[in-house]
Amino acid sequence: MKIKSKLRKSLNKIVCGDCLDVLRGLPDNCINLIVTSPPYADSRKEDYGGVHPDEYAEWLLPRMAECFRVLKPTGTLVLNIKEKVVNGERHTYVIDLISGMRDQGWLWTEEFIWHKKNSFPGKWPNRLRDAWERCLQFNKMKKFRMYQDAVKVPIGKWAETRLKNMSEDDNKRISSKSKSGFGRKVSNWIGKRKVYPTNVLHLATECAYRNHSATFPINLPKWFIKLFTKKGDIVLDPFMGSGTTVVASMQISRQYIGIDINKRVFRIAKNNINSSRKSDRKNGN
Repeated sequence: MKIKSKLRKSLNKIVCGDCLDVLRGLPDNCINLIVTSPPYADSRKEDYGGVHPDEYAEWLLPRMAECFRVLKPTGTLVLNIKEKVVNGERHTYVIDLISGMRDQGWLWTEEFIWHKKNSFPGKWPNRLRDAWERCLQFNKMKKFRMYQDAVKVPIGKWAETRLKNMSEDDNKRISSKSKSGFGRKVSNWIGKRKVYPTNVLHLATECAYRNHSATFPINLPKWFIKLFTKKGDIVLDPFMGSGTTVVASMQISRQYIGIDINKRVFRIAKNNINSSRKSDRKNGN
């Protein structure tokens, strides 16, 4: 009873503080989904101080350990992160972080790519435009909650031509020639209008919250929330920033907990969340 009461007091609230400390106040195995984008190494110095790339994994791992504790066994963690360039090459801190998280017991289940459709043009002597970021999926166990039907997409015009020209082999399951273990049976697609999406998300960046240095589009957390939770589930963002994950959770009837250490950014998130509430009330939601 005390554990339920402890959790209830934290639900649908945002907290200003270090998530390492705040998470310690939550009970074990209580969160359905964690979607977050921690401050990148050596970045956002004005807001977060900027952790050096060589120390980044060591800084983030204790916080990931607390996330592991509070996440339900069937829950999921989605980590939006990418290595920065240091001295002309990509640093290995994300690789170090993944290795350290696996040592904690995390399963590195999948990697999604967020393709930024509106990446800035530019010219560099030794690289091209940076138009994508990683969204790493971690779980505590192999069998976790996943609602794939919630994110299905139209099958596409390719099916009109392909399914009209079926061969004999298309009615049999054919294993991949690459020996990957995957296979296909083309006839399974007959009559289907929607299919599972790929693990590449094509979304433009957003600048609605101009007072925060790194805002991802609201449809990014919303997509993962639809995929890994159902209505009433609890979504946590331990590095809340401008509150995008919290607002996305509110819009599709999930409960939430948001945390951010920076007071200025916390005020931005609070204003954005309040604005979203007012908009919902105005629209009768």
